[in-house]
Amino acid sequence: MSGNTQQLVLLGSGAREHALATKLRQDGATVHVLPGNAGIPGSVPGISATDFPAIQGFCKEHGVKLIVVGPEAPLAAGVADYFLETDIRVFGPRRQAATLESSKVWSKEFMRRHGIATARAWSYRSDQFAEAQTQAEELDGQVVVKYDGLAAGKGVYVCSSIAEATAALAELRELHEGWFSFLLEEKLTGPEVSLIGLTDGVSIQLLAPAQDHKQLLANDEGPNTGGMGAYCPVPFLDDNWLAAIRADIIDPTLRGLQAEPFDFLGFLYFGVMLTPSGPKLLEYNVRLGDPEAEVILPALESSLLELIEATLDGNLAQTITRQRPGAFVGVVLASGGYPAAQFPTGFPIHGIGNQGQGTQVFVGGVKPGQQPGELLTNGGRVAVVVSHGPDLPTAVQLAYAEAELVYFQDKYVRPDIGQRPAPLLETSAY
Repeated sequence: MSGNTQQLVLLGSGAREHALATKLRQDGATVHVLPGNAGIPGSVPGISATDFPAIQGFCKEHGVKLIVVGPEAPLAAGVADYFLETDIRVFGPRRQAATLESSKVWSKEFMRRHGIATARAWSYRSDQFAEAQTQAEELDGQVVVKYDGLAAGKGVYVCSSIAEATAALAELRELHEGWFSFLLEEKLTGPEVSLIGLTDGVSIQLLAPAQDHKQLLANDEGPNTGGMGAYCPVPFLDDNWLAAIRADIIDPTLRGLQAEPFDFLGFLYFGVMLTPSGPKLLEYNVRLGDPEAEVILPALESSLLELIEATLDGNLAQTITRQRPGAFVGVVLASGGYPAAQFPTGFPIHGIGNQGQGTQVFVGGVKPGQQPGELLTNGGRVAVVVSHGPDLPTAVQLAYAEAELVYFQDKYVRPDIGQRPAPLLETSAY
């Protein structure tokens, strides 16, 4: 299949999908983004990413034979299953395989079954808060509390005391009604890295390793968010660590996927912590991370479209991935008040399009204004400014300078993306 004339539908509406659409267009595809947003070319705002009959009708009308899935919700809702009996191919796992992300409890059980290096954990139901409290106290509050289902990156509480663990359990109980499950994990220490690849369940092609910045404030303080920025590649992730991650996490994951009663095909994200006792898997996602995608995709020199087609055709093992040299830094422009449940939006956005050649702006939380081409804020994470430099410090400096050129009322930018002190890591044991 030639990538030159490929028409495809991309599902999603955020900055990650803007980055995906940009890369796939560079690879020669005609991209329709459903629903997209007012700042993404080719958006079709009338069709939801989970309205599968409407998506099918659009594909039929436009002769589209390929759907690429951005966010987790359509995958968890079974988009790949829906199109199974049609001539439209979906790049993304089926609903059962998407449980790797949509259920933290099931995912942890998968890790245990297949010998994947991860933290110790205990699963509970919503009628077992007393037992969970006892376990948290036994661990002196050094725990991570995880809601079982999808929570848009915000269902995790990292606790450092019994008081914090008690508060996290109380908030979890308050936020979720009815029956639900949750996990209590031992808290690990060390830097986190994100590794994302394309996989057919047998082989995997990894993209550039990235590091996300989840907390709202500098020095990793404040509440967790969907991500305030990211960079790639990761300078301290040397060959020893990469070999250990492959041996302890990635290879046993692929063996596990082959042993399970489902096929896995799509993006697979490994959230990994580099601990003193080796790499440990924190979580899987079954799609590109956000904001990691916004730096990983500009860093990818190879054709993403060709990699997707090779995965679908069963030829992934014969491909190679090439990365562009240098560093890529993405800084999120957020609405003031994010990540609270409510904050003011609807402010005009100025300055997108004023950036230099080494910078791209991917928009997420936006809506159309009254004037042609005008964008208004319409969410927590409004846009991501991504700059490319010969090294990480240069890319950081450029990204912040370019972010200054975009303005809207109450704009907030975390000030230290890509500037964490280099961790002291001992890798000789691995």
